[in-house]
Amino acid sequence: MTRTRTRVSPPDQACVAAVDLARAAAEELARPGEPGEHLGYEGEGDRIVTHYFACLDRAYRGWRWAVTVTRASRAKNVTVSEAVLLPGSGALLAPEWLPWSERLRPGDLGVGDLLPSPEDDDRLEPGFVKTDDDTDHQTIFEYGLGRARVLSAIGKDRAARRWHSGEHGPHTPIAHAAPAQCSTCGFYWPLAGGLRQVFGVCANEYAPDDGKVVAADHGCGAHSEAAVMPPSVEQTLPILDDMGFDLMEEEAGSVDGTATEELGHS
Repeated sequence: MTRTRTRVSPPDQACVAAVDLARAAAEELARPGEPGEHLGYEGEGDRIVTHYFACLDRAYRGWRWAVTVTRASRAKNVTVSEAVLLPGSGALLAPEWLPWSERLRPGDLGVGDLLPSPEDDDRLEPGFVKTDDDTDHQTIFEYGLGRARVLSAIGKDRAARRWHSGEHGPHTPIAHAAPAQCSTCGFYWPLAGGLRQVFGVCANEYAPDDGKVVAADHGCGAHSEAAVMPPSVEQTLPILDDMGFDLMEEEAGSVDGTATEELGHS
């Protein structure tokens, strides 16, 4: 097999020597004193060389000025092709741009905001389906709702995974400390449809998950059967016997008759 070698021509010396021309072009774009030392050059092609200068602007640390110079064939004069500010290694760069639909996070939607769903949203499907019998082509509409689109199998699966792994699922500290699961609680209101066996809504106003979708194997201390409150016992009053008395022995050091006379009592 014959290998073809690409001949790499050395950088044009006239363009290599045009450092002052390149610096002057960078100074026209930058503020005075911002283009720093010459960092080197790089050959871009026949009679094309790019010179690099340090950027001394404190707002662009790690960046460098890149000025490309060239000359026409058989011409002696070198001219500037372009001058730009480019990031170098370690330069601070903005994060990669993402479309708004990918930047959204739960809770970003505010009052008056609109979040349209695209036509090809795989979480949704038309509100009618065709039967497997191609000869019949029977169209079945969602009973009583008539919505244009409903949750698809993908949408239901994503919601189930998100709810089950979130703060209202079984893998939370409050669920681990609960006396029993939500599925056995009297305040647990199961969802309708295919998710009935897995999710429900908490209807206990004193529970932290009141009005929220909870997994059947979630739980908290407000379980309806968590504990049976003991019946209240009426406190009885003490019985006092004021009809009799007890004789107490005379203690040493008590006041006797002699002491009474000395005190002036007869």
